[in-house]
Amino acid sequence: MAVPFTGGCACGAIRYECTAEPLYMGNCHCRDCQRATGSAYFPAVGVTEAAFHLTTGTPAVYKKPADSGHTMRRMFCAQCGSPVFLTNSARENLVVLYAGSLDDPSWVRPTRDIYTASAQPWDHLDPTLPKFPQMPTR
Repeated sequence: MAVPFTGGCACGAIRYECTAEPLYMGNCHCRDCQRATGSAYFPAVGVTEAAFHLTTGTPAVYKKPADSGHTMRRMFCAQCGSPVFLTNSARENLVVLYAGSLDDPSWVRPTRDIYTASAQPWDHLDPTLPKFPQMPTR
């Protein structure tokens, strides 16, 4: 992985750059993430807010309470509908990128699976990754 790295939506209206290595990478299998991605899970790449910079566009925002009660803000392109990143009021200094929004997602290496209690039975989870039925405590 080269830093900085870049990404954006499918149509190019939203673009970002990250100037530091990710803090973590993981897969979320909660139902909210399944619905947001239209898939079995959300491959997530967490970066510091200070390292994340929107370079083009302003994303649309969908807000919803997370199971913790904090506000989850999912940012997406209003033109093409692509999910791009999210934030959570529980960790204001963190931006979580949708791995599919990266220009080169080949370097993503998830280190854990969370919310596996909601994982779909037809999905094949990596047996080498630690599994957490809910959100692990810090």
